[in-house]
Amino acid sequence: MSETLNVNVRALARLGPRAVYGQALTALAAGNSNIMAISADLGRSSGLDRFSRELPDQFVNIGIAEQTMIGCAAGLARMGFDVFASTFAPFASMRASEQVRMNMGYMREPVKLVALGSGLSLGYLGNSHFGLEDIAVMRTVPGLVIVAPADCLEIQKTLDASVGYDQPMYIRLTGATNAPVVYNADYTFTIGQAVWLTPPRKIMLVSSGTTVAYCVKAAEMLAQIGIEVGVLNMHTIKPLDEDALRTVAREAHTVFVVEEHKVFGGLGSAVLEFYNASRLSDIAVILHGIEDRFLETGDYGFMLKSNRLDAEGIADFVKERLDTETADNER
Repeated sequence: MSETLNVNVRALARLGPRAVYGQALTALAAGNSNIMAISADLGRSSGLDRFSRELPDQFVNIGIAEQTMIGCAAGLARMGFDVFASTFAPFASMRASEQVRMNMGYMREPVKLVALGSGLSLGYLGNSHFGLEDIAVMRTVPGLVIVAPADCLEIQKTLDASVGYDQPMYIRLTGATNAPVVYNADYTFTIGQAVWLTPPRKIMLVSSGTTVAYCVKAAEMLAQIGIEVGVLNMHTIKPLDEDALRTVAREAHTVFVVEEHKVFGGLGSAVLEFYNASRLSDIAVILHGIEDRFLETGDYGFMLKSNRLDAEGIADFVKERLDTETADNER
């Protein structure tokens, strides 16, 4: 990270991920008539209301028909358009999973499928709208790239990098309005390359999406009690940055993978699978996410806190597990 940004990152954070997605895509499409936006009847909810007004020839509202949306997006991509299709995460990943598998995966159509409200951010809408299994489903589609931006600036950078990208993508947007900020200065973003937010340390937090910001805050809290923790933003979940993970394995003895997703099938599972396949078994990998249950509903802050995915919860979880490991080693 180096130069100060020209954009107001605090203003972006106040808008939240969905509004920033719509704003950024509108700006990109205004200068590129090849960009098409498709919505499953979520124009306003996806931040695309302005896009639909200003660029009506580049916007299609399919209606509440996510499977049809993927088919239409793939058809437009086959015609040469740069297509961004958006709906809520569980509908993108599960309701339309067959179409994603065949039309985006098997047919290799480079559709950018943008999953809105991933994780817990839809709060009171409840378990029908929580996107907590989506990474697990999407990881099984061959050739599908999965990116989960850490903050609103990284959403802009992800979209910039996605224009003209020749592989199908699943872009996972977590967080809500007044989103936490990770980046106050410019940095290099490349799909498939993780970003070191601290130097490698003996204890590492590896995360993606909004939980990256909470990991940074948790690391600051832990430093106050003498526990030095590093943070790695693994924004691209598929393909993983294997070089970064090898560096983690060389430098760290304990890795906590933190994510706003079920502990099965997500980033944590991907990291474990890589270490297992690479025979890097000396490192302890501990997963911290949503346990195997349906959740009580509430506002987003409540949901994060009750699942220990806010900064305090992450810091407490790390300390508890380290204390347990120390006690076990002393026996």
